Amino acid sequence: MTQQVSRLAYFPVTLFASVMGMTGLALAWHKLDHMLNLSVSPASPIAFIAALVFVLLSVVYTLKFIRHREQVAIEFQHPVKSNFFATISISILLLAILSLMYSPGLAKGLFVLGALIHLSFTMLIFSRWIFSDKHQNPHLTPAWFIPVVGNILVPIVAVPLGHVEIGWFFFSIGIVFWIVLFTILMHRLFFLDPMPVQLAPTLFILIAPPAIGFVSYVTLNGFVDNFAQVLYGVALFITLFLLLQFARFHRLPFFLSWWAYSFPLASMSIASLLYFEQTQYKPVYWIGIALLAFTSVLIIGLLIRTLIAMKNKQICLPE
Repeated sequence: MTQQVSRLAYFPVTLFASVMGMTGLALAWHKLDHMLNLSVSPASPIAFIAALVFVLLSVVYTLKFIRHREQVAIEFQHPVKSNFFATISISILLLAILSLMYSPGLAKGLFVLGALIHLSFTMLIFSRWIFSDKHQNPHLTPAWFIPVVGNILVPIVAVPLGHVEIGWFFFSIGIVFWIVLFTILMHRLFFLDPMPVQLAPTLFILIAPPAIGFVSYVTLNGFVDNFAQVLYGVALFITLFLLLQFARFHRLPFFLSWWAYSFPLASMSIASLLYFEQTQYKPVYWIGIALLAFTSVLIIGLLIRTLIAMKNKQICLPE
């Protein structure tokens, strides 16, 4: 019993990134289904699994909060891990986007809950960045994008629900501070020591802000303009650059941070399919299809590796 309790104490909040990856994959398949009217689509089963995983993770993390609040506090004060608390509110927002296709009423409830939690966390983490003297350059990783830049997601659900102005508010926060944080992060990557090996997969987070920014901006505007093309072009460049480093990432041992591969690649799949839908530019369609196939295989592999790690008791351990 003691062993079980101690393992619960180290249950990582980073596991919520798996929900982001699966919901992103479900949304990508929904997009393809909408475009091609597929007779058989895995979108709904993936969405159901993502929702189930979110509920299970929420229950377990709530138990951790009840029984091991000191460990939650340590995690929340950590300069890197604390950013992953925003994956909870982002997961709620992604589930709200999925719910638009099944239950608008549920989507509205999840939208309000997710947006309020995420805005609150953005305020909290922003306050910490400005007034804390504990942060150092090595602490800066792409995970810092999650709390603030995650605001870019909100318009994708806000606009269909009729809250366009709210969508623009959240989009403005996310896109402006993406540029700020991207500049700071590039300085850190170019001129300081490399990130720890277990955090190397978080480099894929760099794809998500311009990719999701493209989707949100087109959702707000209704068409692809020059700024939208800039967002997509930046996302595509980062994606190609990181995929060309595949051998480098493939050699890394398995960490839960591998889930950082999933949502950014799924978001790039969605952005590519949306770009084609708006412009009928065929090469982008095939980019979207290739990324969707790759991301589907990747997430299946991540699920298997995570389950094996759980079975072998390789996670939920102190560092």
